[in-house]
Amino acid sequence: MIIHIVHGVNLDRLGVRQNEFYGSQTLEERIPILTGWLNKNWPNVELRFFQSNLEGEVVNYLSDNDEPGNAFLINPGAFTHSSLAIADSVAGLKAFVLEVHLSHTYAREAYRRKSLLAPYTCGTISGLGWDGYRLGIEALIGLQDRN
Repeated sequence: MIIHIVHGVNLDRLGVRQNEFYGSQTLEERIPILTGWLNKNWPNVELRFFQSNLEGEVVNYLSDNDEPGNAFLINPGAFTHSSLAIADSVAGLKAFVLEVHLSHTYAREAYRRKSLLAPYTCGTISGLGWDGYRLGIEALIGLQDRN
């Protein structure tokens, strides 16, 4: 099984911007931590990481990697609230997709409380920081195992 961790707009700036919402660690610092945890618990599962600030690149990545045995954990960033293109792409995927957000989007500005992707995902985790990624990975493994 391959789980694709997909990051959208501005998530390349983790650790630099708005640390009060997203924490002080960069994406590059978190990748080996998540990979090490996964390898210890599920050595037969692989994580692949992707980040883009360009909507079309996210759409292409999703469609290019929609294969049997794959799943997606997606943090689209602000694309969550604005991208019909990414929402339409997620709607057409065969793989399981789980949406994750570091910050508690429902406790922030009103415009952040609506996800265009949520209707097409198997769930959403919001506000648990990096623990949300771990929980999302566990959920995707469980969903894949049951199907």
